[in-house]
Amino acid sequence: MIRFDNVTKVYRTEGHRRTILERVSFTLKPGISYGFLGINGAGKSTTLRILAGTEAPTKGRVIRNRRVSWPLGFAGGFHPLMTGRDNIIFVARIYGEDPRRVLEFVEDFSELGSYLDVPIRTYSSGMGARLAFGMSMAIPFECYLIDETTSVGDGRFQKRCEEVFSARRAHADVIMVSHAMDTLRNWCQQGIVLINGRAIVYEDIDDAIEVYRRLNT
Repeated sequence: MIRFDNVTKVYRTEGHRRTILERVSFTLKPGISYGFLGINGAGKSTTLRILAGTEAPTKGRVIRNRRVSWPLGFAGGFHPLMTGRDNIIFVARIYGEDPRRVLEFVEDFSELGSYLDVPIRTYSSGMGARLAFGMSMAIPFECYLIDETTSVGDGRFQKRCEEVFSARRAHADVIMVSHAMDTLRNWCQQGIVLINGRAIVYEDIDDAIEVYRRLNT
């Protein structure tokens, strides 16, 4: 179970105050995959970061009793001055995993070769995404977060990602942000529409998609 309990998220920049979420409460149940929908700027990616724990709410709390991934392909949590190898070992230890097993998996999966021994700050965005995706697959999460896409690298590498992730999904749920309605239908059973700082849960993803389409007309 993952629960948002009276969560508010506010950004303040140069004297301006923007409320993304305002006293939002909802529960994400195990065994169900959810799609987040909303017009641009509604707070979908912000909500995903709060779910991941990479960003804190301004008020309220998030209760998690499940192992939740960071957004797939997101490399922003790595230390830029550390090598890829050192980042892998550090993250593995944080999650209580065997560093040697995780390192072997990511080394084989990411195909980064000698770049694992240079600082992350020298990586291209694609290389960082490969490392992050490999780390996500190396650690057994109960819930995977996806922001827009799971595509990483060329066609051959994307196929490997799809095959490995399909195996992970057999034992895990998905929380997804996407503007591709067919993708949401294929991956999710329920939907949550973000609008004007609120979050409305729909037990049928098609109902959430219909509301989202009305917002865009």
